Amino acid sequence: MKKIETITDATLVRQYLEGSEDALSKLINRHQQRIYNFIYSKVFDRDVTEDIFQDTFIKVIRTLKRGKYNEEGKFLPWTMRIAHNLVIDYFRKNNRMPKFDNSGDFNIFSVLQDEDLNAEKLMVKDQIESDVKKLIEELPEDQKEVLIMRIYRDMSFKEIAERTDVSINTALGRMRYALINLRKVIEKHDIVLTKY
Repeated sequence: MKKIETITDATLVRQYLEGSEDALSKLINRHQQRIYNFIYSKVFDRDVTEDIFQDTFIKVIRTLKRGKYNEEGKFLPWTMRIAHNLVIDYFRKNNRMPKFDNSGDFNIFSVLQDEDLNAEKLMVKDQIESDVKKLIEELPEDQKEVLIMRIYRDMSFKEIAERTDVSINTALGRMRYALINLRKVIEKHDIVLTKY
């Protein structure tokens, strides 16, 4: 039994990819408690937890078999991320996603940048992030470009102006219009964004 613990996850993943089913069961046994507990802490239902747990490992196996796994030595965080996404899917299907309110001074991007989040709020943050990315796609190209550079690449307006070959004022204007239009898109889709 001691031997299993000394083999790294990365080694077990490699052994599994080389055809060892036993390596996969060692990986599952090693991490099943943490993953199961993580899922249960979100859904509070044993049956749902079992389903999501199984779906997680089905997805893990499919991804490994397709050769899409490249998180060297990070098997557990990677698997937890898969479980986390499946939990979000479950909430979505059951209309249990928490609501967000985009009124007042609340800036949608402040949620995305808040580092001090617990697991549940992190899930919500990820959800908002993916929703916002979809909404950004609806913006005019020049506004979308500036917004992505500013919010996601953390570029200064000077850098944005140089990269897009416009004046700083134009870059600032595009950002302002991008945020105005983003708010309109949010209203159009009737999305409610609320801060905790």
